[in-house]
Amino acid sequence: ALQFVGNPYVWGGTSLTKGADCSGFTLSVMKNFGVSLPRVSMDQAKAGVAVDSSQKQPGDLIFYADNRGTINHVALYIGNGQVVHASNKRTGIKISTWNYRTPKTIRRVIS
Repeated sequence: ALQFVGNPYVWGGTSLTKGADCSGFTLSVMKNFGVSLPRVSMDQAKAGVAVDSSQKQPGDLIFYADNRGTINHVALYIGNGQVVHASNKRTGIKISTWNYRTPKTIRRVIS
């Protein structure tokens, strides 16, 4: 996943090189590991099993919600308190602290 840092954010995109949105990024990265995910973050948040933040491991997906509690963003935990994610059009695919926003749920999709 880290090799794609700096690549563009494209709403609706699933290309790790030409551009992806947040869920397109996680979908495409996980596909490389044989993990099949739904297309949008709200549905990806139902995949796998829930994990407590104290138990998170690299490869877990961290989901964030809007002010109404609706999941609207997903990032991939890479360890060391950091995530990689397709952030927005301005910053593209980048690394952030895992709790740069308050996480709604963490899911383990790699068994």
